[in-house]
Amino acid sequence: MDILSQIPTFGNVAFTLVAFVVALSIIVTIHEYGHYIVARWSGIHSEVFSLGFGPVLFSREDQNGTRWQIAALPLGGYVRFLGDSDAASGKSDALLSELDDDTRRHTMHGAPLWARTATVAAGPLFNFALSILIFAGLVMFRGEAIEPPTVGQMAELPAAAMDNNDLQPGDRIVALGGVDTPDFQTFYDAVAVLPLDGQTLYTVEREGQRLDLTGPYPFPPLIQSVQPGSAAAEVGLKEGDVVRAVDGQEIIAFSELQSLIAEAGGTPVTLRVWRDGTDLEFGLTPRRMDLPLPDGGFEQRWLIGMTGGLVFDPATRTPGPWGALVHGVDQIYYIIQSSLSALYHMVTGAISSCNLSGPIGIAESSGAAASQGALSFIWFIAMLSTAVGLLNLFPIPVLDGGHLVFYAYEAVTGRPPSDRAIRVLMTLGLSILLALMAFALSNDILCP
Repeated sequence: MDILSQIPTFGNVAFTLVAFVVALSIIVTIHEYGHYIVARWSGIHSEVFSLGFGPVLFSREDQNGTRWQIAALPLGGYVRFLGDSDAASGKSDALLSELDDDTRRHTMHGAPLWARTATVAAGPLFNFALSILIFAGLVMFRGEAIEPPTVGQMAELPAAAMDNNDLQPGDRIVALGGVDTPDFQTFYDAVAVLPLDGQTLYTVEREGQRLDLTGPYPFPPLIQSVQPGSAAAEVGLKEGDVVRAVDGQEIIAFSELQSLIAEAGGTPVTLRVWRDGTDLEFGLTPRRMDLPLPDGGFEQRWLIGMTGGLVFDPATRTPGPWGALVHGVDQIYYIIQSSLSALYHMVTGAISSCNLSGPIGIAESSGAAASQGALSFIWFIAMLSTAVGLLNLFPIPVLDGGHLVFYAYEAVTGRPPSDRAIRVLMTLGLSILLALMAFALSNDILCP
């Protein structure tokens, strides 16, 4: 074996692992800090806050008697409270029996029901809060598009595609092909009925005047983003590339690219791509994907994993803090809704179970997102944080959601479940969780 030939592969694997560990460590730290800080506010003492498992690499005890540590296996973390028998907050009857009533109040198992509930719920809620803040920060950094659609800057396209372009930065597009476009939705609707003749009639407002201009087709085959781990990402397609032909057939619209990929099904295609003034060729194979629909269902489509961009960068404005937070909430609501819908459709067999990724798939997506830049990686962290928060709320014993179910039972009946019942349910929950992890891992290995 040529060892030198493996260096690039090793570098990619190392980069992927580092990206995965960084993303997971941030998310786990926020999750466990939620448990820790709410426990502290609720009068529950935390003995250990650990990022990672296994041998301790670094530790420090603070003035409150909590030991903060970093362990060798960075694949999770935990907070161990006073009176816990293990990192999963198991109950130690022997230890609790030695404590007086005042000290028992500062244990997880001796605290009031409201304190235990708040402490457990805080982990997933802090994950959601992290996602909201990241999504809000991203929209404030990037800005939101102004309506009516307004030209910010023309995209870089091949010279032939920009012939007879009369659009200028600052033009407000009030009609497209004779159809009024007061907002982006009507703009997109107008694009759908435009002829694919290479030139489009734009009606714009410029310096108080209304002008009819010609310009390029609004949605050229311009790559706006590449999905991590997709066929497009694997062959090296990048944001800003322009697809000029599919299997030798010239195209001028992103919709043509979509149609030709759909017609190809799962057979390989060759794309001729314009990048920085040079034509390149890429061979790739479309993959069948299950995509969510607005009504909550799914449709199967053949995709290569990229989105198209407008012929111009829309002019933007910075939203206020409240508007940005609303945007963040909308984003996590969409992720949660789509995730639950996907899970339901997988269970019922409506879509492939290959949509469920395991640690390898998540790690690969982490590396791919990081390779596309800091903003892409930060966005991925926000999305993954929402997913982790949602997973922890599932009513499976050993997860936060399982503990919350125990607390709900206690609230209704006035007494907690018996220790024997909890042990049995915890064992069952752990078995279910390990089975799900094994199934997801098999997807990473066996699914195309």
